[in-house]
Amino acid sequence: MKSHPLAPIVLFVYNRPWHTQQTIEALQNNELASESELFIYADGAKNNKANEGVKKVRNYIKTVDGFSKVTIIERENNLGLADSIIDGVTQTVNKYGRVIVLEDDLVTSSYFLRFMNDALEVYKYNNEVASIHGYLYPIDNMIGVPDTFFIKGADCWGWATWARSWELFELNGQKLLDELQYKKLQKEADFNNSYGYSRMLKDQINGKNNSWAIRWYMSCFLQNKLTLYPKRSYVQNIGNDDSGTHCSQTDQFFIDVLSHEPMQLNKVAVVSEDANAREYMEKYFRRVKQNLLTKIFKKIKQSVVR
Repeated sequence: MKSHPLAPIVLFVYNRPWHTQQTIEALQNNELASESELFIYADGAKNNKANEGVKKVRNYIKTVDGFSKVTIIERENNLGLADSIIDGVTQTVNKYGRVIVLEDDLVTSSYFLRFMNDALEVYKYNNEVASIHGYLYPIDNMIGVPDTFFIKGADCWGWATWARSWELFELNGQKLLDELQYKKLQKEADFNNSYGYSRMLKDQINGKNNSWAIRWYMSCFLQNKLTLYPKRSYVQNIGNDDSGTHCSQTDQFFIDVLSHEPMQLNKVAVVSEDANAREYMEKYFRRVKQNLLTKIFKKIKQSVVR
């Protein structure tokens, strides 16, 4: 048993029974699962088409065990992913002071909960650190980068935070955009124009997406807060199969989760962004963008030939 309190886990599910089962079974295999409290937020059906999947998911989650306690919150209506996550995280983190957050398409390493809880404890008094993240992009040979490192902003594929950090979350995307433009930080926020975070924020404002994650990222970024990342991923996203709310079909983000003993988590004397890690991520974003453009051009060429 850990000497420090384990963070409650909040899991958000909807209408994907297979994905939900993979996520929960992996979580059950975590070494700290039996000592952890799990809250499952099940969103209501958006339309008749979603009804069957919602029912299957709700039937399944009622059978879940293997945790110190399982609490199921079934939404009567459809809140949508963003509102459901914002509400669920807010309720839980305000009550417990810290929280681990998962969605129904995130398969975790058996050491995920240990990493999250240890990092939450190590950095609980450091206001520069906004969150802990469990996923890392499939970047090879990150030479010169330590086992854990910091990047400015926040992330959304298996993460954890404290109540003090979640208070920074700004619901109003327009306020975030105004501040971003006033401070002339768009290029930096977009990883030197390699990834379209500012475009995602503009799309959220214009109703083209309803992303809570882009607002979480920008909220922390604009406050110069940092997120701790592992050099090897503790999370695999299985939702990039066109089944999710904001994820289309792609294998660009596939990575094997850490299967051996977790990396050493050492509290560093100076908490700051790792420039080498940021450069590696920027190069990865550019490569993904180039691969996507290549696929688009190929499709266009094929359609012209036909």
